Amino acid sequence: MKPEIIKILQISPDQSVVCIVGKDRIPENLRLSKSEKEYALKQLKAKEEYVFINSYFKCTYIVKVKGEISEFRAREELRKTAYNLRKLIKSNDHKELVITSHDSYKGAIEDFTEGLLLSLYSFDKYKTKEPEEPKKNYPSKILLYGEVETAAIKWLTCITDAVYLARDLINEPVNFLTAARLASEIQKAGKAAGFSVEVLNKGKIEALKMGGLLAVNKGSIDPPTFCILEWKPGNCLNKKPLVLIGKGIVYDTGGLNLKTGDYMTMMNGDMAGAATVTGVFYTAAKSNIPLHLIGLIPATDNRPGGNAYTQGDIITMHNKMTVEVGNTDAEGRLILADAISYASRYNPELIIDIATLTGSAAATFSNQAIAVMSNADDKYISLLEECGQMVYERIAELPFWEEYGETIKSDVADIRNIGGREAGAITAGKFLEKFTKSPLIHLDIAGTGLLKKDDFYRLKHAPGSGLRLLATFLKQMAADYKRYK
Repeated sequence: MKPEIIKILQISPDQSVVCIVGKDRIPENLRLSKSEKEYALKQLKAKEEYVFINSYFKCTYIVKVKGEISEFRAREELRKTAYNLRKLIKSNDHKELVITSHDSYKGAIEDFTEGLLLSLYSFDKYKTKEPEEPKKNYPSKILLYGEVETAAIKWLTCITDAVYLARDLINEPVNFLTAARLASEIQKAGKAAGFSVEVLNKGKIEALKMGGLLAVNKGSIDPPTFCILEWKPGNCLNKKPLVLIGKGIVYDTGGLNLKTGDYMTMMNGDMAGAATVTGVFYTAAKSNIPLHLIGLIPATDNRPGGNAYTQGDIITMHNKMTVEVGNTDAEGRLILADAISYASRYNPELIIDIATLTGSAAATFSNQAIAVMSNADDKYISLLEECGQMVYERIAELPFWEEYGETIKSDVADIRNIGGREAGAITAGKFLEKFTKSPLIHLDIAGTGLLKKDDFYRLKHAPGSGLRLLATFLKQMAADYKRYK
C-alpha cells in the first residue's frame, strides 16, 4: 500500500521529520538540542548528502538542496536523495513522517515526496514466506508541512498512484497477464479513475482486418485484444483528440526468430508502453485534465507455436498496406502500425506512441534518455523536452529524414518490417510513420522502460518510464490551451 499524503498545519514535538534546507541553517521548529544543531551544521558544511539525528523519541532527517547546478538537476538530486534515504526511513518504522522545507525552492517538498513514494514501491504479490527479519512497514501517512497547494498534493497523489499501477502491470508474469487479462486490468483502472474502456475481441479484430496484430498472435493459444480508452470531460479544450498508443506485447519470445541467451529476460515487461498509456489515462481522469484523449492498446504475446508467422510472410495490414516480414522479433511495430492506422478515424491533432521497441534505442541512449522521432510541429517536441527536464525523464531526438525510409523498401510487398543493421531505432520509427498522415511522435523506451537494476527511484524491472513525462506533457498542453484561448 502506498502511503497517504496529507497536508498539516503544524509539526508536533514528537513527530519524525524530513527537513529540506536551502542554506546551512537549522529551523527552530525541528526542536533540536544545541549539540544536535551543532552536529547537523558540521555535517552540512562538510557537504554530506543528508544528516540523520536520532533523538530517541523521534528521528530528524536534514537534506540540503544541492547548489551550483541547474534547477532541473537540483530537483532530480532531491528525488535521488529520497531514494538513498528509503532504507533508513523504512528501518525506523515510522507510522507517520513529516516532510517540510526551510529556505528552499518552492516545490522541494513535493519533489522529495515524489522520489520517496516511487522508491518505496515493491512487487511482492507472489511471495508466500515471511522474510527472516520482519518486514518494516513504510509510513502509512506522509504529512506535508509548508507552502504546498492542495492541487499539487492531488497531482502528486494521482501520478504516483498511476506509476504504482503501471509497475504492477509490467511486473506481472504472462501466466497471469495474458492479453485478455491485460484488457480486464485496463477496464478496472478505467472504472476506478473514470475513463471509458472498450475491448475488441479477436472476432472484431479480424473484422477490422488488423493483419499485423493477427499475424503476431498466430503462434499463441491465447487470443489478442485491442483496447480503446477514452477520456472526454465536459470542459475539454481541444477540438481534435490526442491519441496515445501503447505497445501491448505481454510476452516476447521473438517468435520463430527466437531470442537467445538472456535476451528473453524481463520480456513479460514488453507491454510497458501499454502500462504507461493506462497510467497516463488514470492520471488524466483522476486529476481532471481538460483534454479529449483517445488511447489505443493492441495486445498479444509473440510465440513460436502453432501456425506462427514466419520470416518471409506477407501481411495485409489494417490500412491495406502489405508488409514483408523480415524478422518475427520485430513484432511490436506490426501491432502498433495497425493501431496507428486505426487512429485515423479520430482525425487526431497528434498521435503519440510509446513502446519498448528496439535494442538500437537502448544501445544508443542506455537508460539515460527516451529516444524520440517525430514529424510533428516543433512546438510539441519543445514542450516534451521541457516536461522531460521537469520530471527528469529526458528525451533525445533522432533524425527522421526520408532517406532512412529507403531501407525498409521491399521487393515483394509495399514495405518490410525491418531495415538494415544500422539505425534500427530510426527505421522502426519510419515504418510506423507509413501508417498515418497525422502528426506522429514515436517514443522508444527500450533503454529506459525495463531495467536490470535500480536507477535510484526508477526501480528495476518496471520503472514506469514515460508515464510522468506524458502526464506532465498533457497537463502543460491543457495549461497552454487555456493561456492562448
